[in-house]
Amino acid sequence: MSDNELGLFLRTRRNAVTPAAVGLPTGPRRRTPGLRRAELATLAGVSVEYVTRLEQGRDRHPSPQVLSALADVMHLTPSERVHLYRLTKTADGGFSCMGGAQPLREIRPSVRALLDHLEPAPAVVVNRLSEILACTEGYRRLMAPTGLLADETRSNLALFVFTDPHAPAVYPDWDHVADDLVASLKQGPFRADPHIAALADELAVVAGAAFTDRVATVPNLPTATGITRLRHPDLGELRLAYETLDLPADDALRLIVHLPADTATASALDSLVGRRPGGLRAVSS
Repeated sequence: MSDNELGLFLRTRRNAVTPAAVGLPTGPRRRTPGLRRAELATLAGVSVEYVTRLEQGRDRHPSPQVLSALADVMHLTPSERVHLYRLTKTADGGFSCMGGAQPLREIRPSVRALLDHLEPAPAVVVNRLSEILACTEGYRRLMAPTGLLADETRSNLALFVFTDPHAPAVYPDWDHVADDLVASLKQGPFRADPHIAALADELAVVAGAAFTDRVATVPNLPTATGITRLRHPDLGELRLAYETLDLPADDALRLIVHLPADTATASALDSLVGRRPGGLRAVSS
């Protein structure tokens, strides 16, 4: 983890709030994409010097009252508020909730059965290293032509996105996908976990600044839902709505389910699995 994840999270969320969202005028000469530090400080009822200390990492233990005030001004969601609180509790580092636990590389029969019930939707189970442990046949049919599953002994989303030369063509929004994968790797203890540290070292060497710059600038809070654009070798451009579900904490696994985000993608997925039209209905985007 970077030395100042709390400050990084505060800066990025401050920059994401428009002045209009908090009732401030929008001037033509603003250089800050969101709120200025002074504006955040005033609205939260703290000094600008204190906001500066928090963002620079010189104070890492704000009171619950200050956290609440900052969260209110920045319109944080409930999950973002929980994340902000956790960052203040782990600011000093040195503790890994995973300890020396090996990454899980097998799934329980009940999880396998759940995947079977999700057919023909493309769904995949990944561990904390973004290794693919299991998937539906729908996911295999969709992703195999992209090269993601070429080496089934080491199918890894992060390695594919950052090291496979075909990945930028597969993902038109490659930057966003890369940001989210880095956020997922950083969500836990990151380099305090020796297994993630080894993967991060490999990515730093192979991918270079495309990976290391993101480690320094992307907060460790991945998006749980959204739209992924996929440029499929056989089906063309697809839009997939995804939902990420955390399996029990002791597993440290995530289930990612994809559904068509428009009728064209639904028809393409139907043709891929040889089903009648309407087998997978498009969800509203």
